Order: sequence, then structure tokens, then C-alpha cells
Amino acid sequence: MIAAMLLAASAASTPAPVVETDAGTIQGEATPDGRSLFRGIPFAAPPIGDFRWQPPQPVAPWQGVREAVRAAPACMQVDYGWNHGAAANQSEDCLYLDVATPSLKPKAPLPVMVWIHGGGNRAGSGAGTVASPIVRRGVVLVSLQYRLSAFGFLSHAALGAHSGNYGLMDQQAALRWVRANIARFGGDPANVTIFGESAGAQDVGLQMLSPGAKGLFSKAIAESGTPGFGLPPRSLAQNEALGETIVRAAGAPPHASARQLRALPAEALLRASDTADVPGLDDKSFIWLQAVTDGTVLTETPAAALSRGVGREVPLLIGNNLYELGLYGAPERAIARGFGANAGRAMETYGLVQGKAPPADLNLRLANDLTFRCPSLHVAAERGRSGGATWHYQFDLDGPDAKPVTHGSEIRYVLGDEGASDQALAPLAAYWVNFARSGDPNGGALPAWPRFSNEARSMEFTAAGARVVEKLSAEVCTLRTAP
Repeated sequence: MIAAMLLAASAASTPAPVVETDAGTIQGEATPDGRSLFRGIPFAAPPIGDFRWQPPQPVAPWQGVREAVRAAPACMQVDYGWNHGAAANQSEDCLYLDVATPSLKPKAPLPVMVWIHGGGNRAGSGAGTVASPIVRRGVVLVSLQYRLSAFGFLSHAALGAHSGNYGLMDQQAALRWVRANIARFGGDPANVTIFGESAGAQDVGLQMLSPGAKGLFSKAIAESGTPGFGLPPRSLAQNEALGETIVRAAGAPPHASARQLRALPAEALLRASDTADVPGLDDKSFIWLQAVTDGTVLTETPAAALSRGVGREVPLLIGNNLYELGLYGAPERAIARGFGANAGRAMETYGLVQGKAPPADLNLRLANDLTFRCPSLHVAAERGRSGGATWHYQFDLDGPDAKPVTHGSEIRYVLGDEGASDQALAPLAAYWVNFARSGDPNGGALPAWPRFSNEARSMEFTAAGARVVEKLSAEVCTLRTAP
């Protein structure tokens, strides 16, 4: 109790940190251990009114000192239960970011890590991330927000040339803010790593392939997500057709103008997006996980860009968890779509043999392979062929609360307290920070992690510790039809 009182007194006596950004002065808060936290910093104008479904616009400068001690509202989203906190505090005015730094004036500029949150590109929030203890490892941590669901990814012919992928444009605007301002927080604008999980990892992969993001970061980490997410991409025309379905369901008249679309109630757009039927998708929650080749933000499909070696100059750390999410829909239909001409062989591999009961874990195995494991191995292999420095992992460690490994289980080892307390089993935070510093996860006394190559070497994190696997059990992935 005495120690806690002393820490509180120390924090109270520490002056609040103040930083001059390119739009104005902000004041954050100091923590007892010496970190400086800044929350709710605008990196773009509110995307409301005429700015709905527009590329992010510049922030209007302000006078005086702006308080930056509270996280901004989350972007618009439906409440699915797991995201209740974000859904309870949401707004179209949501283009803000948070920054945490161990020192505003370090001896040398610090590596910067920019977190892109997950949530299917339809839910979630970046709030709270900057409280992570990973900052104490000597990095400046940034957490950004981006438009979600129909607000971030809808296309419509009436909206003009910049139609769709607004969420990806928001992320690029935040990265431009980082480049212009992060040195004032002690960070190195020439040493920026973007990292994210699930849809955040997909967006990391898409930014590596987007012309508009070139030069905005130097390294990337993708946890349980890939540029294509194992799904066939959508063309601009296909996304515009989906957009027309959504806006009509939200109350738009036929041949609606851009002004009429921007006047639609936000709640009606969310409901219409959440119930829209997307051809070829068994799981409606994947509606905004199909990459949209709009011709501007994404000029070609992820598969085509990867095959040409786009983004190979950026070192990549990528992987998945042993088990992620279960499959929605009929497994036979998913196998037919995912394996094409090899569907028969895949059925046998998964134990779907006539006259026998299907395996109890079929849906989980199938979803994991089609959506996570095979796509991550495909990305690693494509980069290996083009010479891109890549490190691949598989995470298989139950939580300290005995919960079995699932989608998102690795996050606590990267951003949470487990990253410091359980290093013998899963030294993810140490590897991640090494990678952010130098573009190579190796260093110190950590087990050596070889680059992914034609031998397909991966790092596996298990209850026995970190170990190199020469080739993950991925025979079924050789049957996979790349989207």
C-alpha cells in the first residue's frame, strides 16, 4: 500500500507531457514508470457529412493546448457481444490515434510499432492498446482507428473515382501522420513497423501491396491474417453491386445521388451491411474481408501482386495459431470452393469418406486451413520465391487461464503481461521488438529463428518452448486452390 501511494504521488508530481504536432499542441499523461501516453489525437478530419465516403481529409489546426488523455470513440459498428465496449462508445467521427512512448527525448530515436486492430473490418477498436507493457521494451507504440463496415469499405457508382477501401486510406493517412510527427514523441520515422491481428493482419498485408502505402513503413507483422484471407477478391464492379444492395436496404431511392447516400442514417447502413447476402460467402461476418481491387488503393488482386513480388523489400513476420475459428456453413461446399479440382482428394484427407461419420473437429480444422494456415504458408512461399525476407510461425500454447489456443490467443503474449512473464514458453514480445528494431526477430539469448525458405522452416511456440519446425504438417495446403 505504501509503495502504491508513493507511485501515485510520483505520478501526480510529474508534469503532464506536452508535444507540438503539425496541427497543434497536445497534452497527454505521465505514468508512474516514466512513460508518456497520448490518446485521441486526430489524424484526419471527421469523416461525416460531405466527408462520408471520401478519402481522409486534412485535420483543421487548433489553437491552444488540446487535452489528449481519453481514447476517441470507436468507429461505427454493430454490437456482436465480444465488441460491446467499442459498440457502446462509437461515432462516425472516429479517425484518431493513440501514442505511448518510454521517452520523449531518448538518446537515439526509438523504433515505432503501429497497431492495426482486428474485428473483420466491421468491428473493434484501437482503444487501450497503448497501455501495453511492450512500450517498456524501448519502442514507441501507436494504435490507430479506421472506418469500418459499410463506412470503410462500401463502393457505389454514385460516389465517384474514390469508391471503396476508405478504411485502408484511413490507415495510410495515419501512417503519414506518424511520418510527420512521431519524431516529436521520441520515435524514428524511418523505422516504422505495422502490425495487426486478424483483419488487422489482412490490412497489414494489403498495405504491403498498395501503391499508396509505399515508403510509409519499413517492416510488417501479420498475426492470423493474410492479404487475401483465403477468399476470392472482389472487383470494383462487384463491390459496387453489393454497395447498391446495401444502400437500397438502408432506404436509398433508385439511382440515388452521392448526397442522398451521405444522408442515409448510420444505423440503417450498419443493419443493411450486417444482413447483406454476399454471393460465394458462407459466413456473413467475412463480408468486408474480401479484398476489393478498386484500381486506386489496390490496383491488382493480392495473388497477382504477390506473384510479381510486390512488397518483397519489406521484411515480414507472419503466422497463425494452431486453432483459430470454426467454420460456418456446409464443409462439403467449403471444400468444393477451396480445393476446386482437388476437392475429392481433400475430402479424403479430412476423413469425409462415404459411410463414415465426419471427424468431430472437421469444421475447426477446415476453417483453420482454408482461412489461416494455408494462406499464411502461401504468402510466405510466394515471398520466398521473390526473395522477400520472411519469418513464419505457428502458435500452439494454451493460455495461463487454461483456455485452449484459439483466434487471438497470441495477442496477450505480444501486448499483454504474459509477454514479460512467460518468455521461456512464448517469447513473442521479445522477437517482435527485435524485428521492429532491425527487421530480424533474432537477438540476445532467444532460440534462433531461421528465415522461411524453400525448406519451409517455421518457428512453433508450444508448451515445451519455441522450436524450429522444418516443415509444418501442411500436405493439404498443396491441394489448395489459391484465390
